[in-house]
Amino acid sequence: MRGYSGHKDEVQQRLRRIEGQARGIQRMVEEDTYCTNVLTQISAATRALQAVALELLDDHLGHCVRDAVAAGGPEAEAKMAEASAAIARLVRS
Repeated sequence: MRGYSGHKDEVQQRLRRIEGQARGIQRMVEEDTYCTNVLTQISAATRALQAVALELLDDHLGHCVRDAVAAGGPEAEAKMAEASAAIARLVRS
């Protein structure tokens, strides 16, 4: 079971909405929409993806990492390192 399993439908709905935003941006480019308007929509889609990423990270920390730490041992250390690497990737993006 994954950390987001309890609200998987909501996560998928948000991702479908973002997918629609991406298609809208593509359509804007096809229609030669003014550059800053396209950039504004790209910024909105980026923020939406970041929000989903943060939600998934929170789920991961609150479920997967918490359970591994409670169990202890080498798996706990591995999950902590994995979470740290995920956070680093998000910060760099």
